[in-house]
Amino acid sequence: MPELPEVETYRRYLETSSLHQPIEAIDVEDTRLLTTPLSVLQEALIGRWFIGTERVGKNLFVLTDGPFAAEKPVILHMHFGMTGDLEYYHSSVDRPKYARIVFQFRNGFNLGFICPRKFERIGLLNHIDTYLKRKKIGRDGLSITFSELAGQLRRKKVMTKPALMDQGTVAGLGNWIVDEVLFQAQVHPEKRTETLTDDEILRLHDAIQLVLTTAIRHEAQYRDFPAGFLIHVREWDDSPYDDVEAHKFCPRCGTRIAKSEVGGRTTYFCPNEQR
Repeated sequence: MPELPEVETYRRYLETSSLHQPIEAIDVEDTRLLTTPLSVLQEALIGRWFIGTERVGKNLFVLTDGPFAAEKPVILHMHFGMTGDLEYYHSSVDRPKYARIVFQFRNGFNLGFICPRKFERIGLLNHIDTYLKRKKIGRDGLSITFSELAGQLRRKKVMTKPALMDQGTVAGLGNWIVDEVLFQAQVHPEKRTETLTDDEILRLHDAIQLVLTTAIRHEAQYRDFPAGFLIHVREWDDSPYDDVEAHKFCPRCGTRIAKSEVGGRTTYFCPNEQR
């Protein structure tokens, strides 16, 4: 599932490929992927152009400009579901597989919204903050401060892992990211938030920044992450190791990594260092 690092990669890709090109047409194969009626989407966007992006957690917001933009701002919202992606291509080549929504630019290039499993969504907004408030989405993982994180965690009385996965606590942290954050911070996933010390919350905050910036730097190619990351222990289809079993030990202390279920999600942790 695309998490914050993947969506940040998509954001940068869109900015380097698709800005300042007037939209000539929008082709939609399946209108169930739209949160705005197709006719409204086409009327609002055709003739406009993308001028920039914002990302909060797993949500990508594309800003537009064009006729009457000052009187009626239009923002395109993209959510990538479980397998969404973007592909910029010229109209002279074949349409990418699963490009179920295509923005056709006047210069002959297209931006395809890739929707393999049809869990992805696109729609229009007028105000980003209103949307975030309505959806109860908190501060982005890259921008949340220590004091903001501490305030969110201290007002809860739950296990730390589910608290960090709550998008209202901090936006953009998915299952593997939270496991990695807890591992790097040496905090047990079942530790109660009301018992977290200032030092533990500071370690969690630093680990969030470390994990997210590392993932973005490597464009979410997990096999390229540093050897000291827990992610190499997880059971990935594209694991770089021939003998996965031999790599199921803590890279710091050598203890066998434990696997359990916390908050209904498969969880990996070191039982020696995350007590």
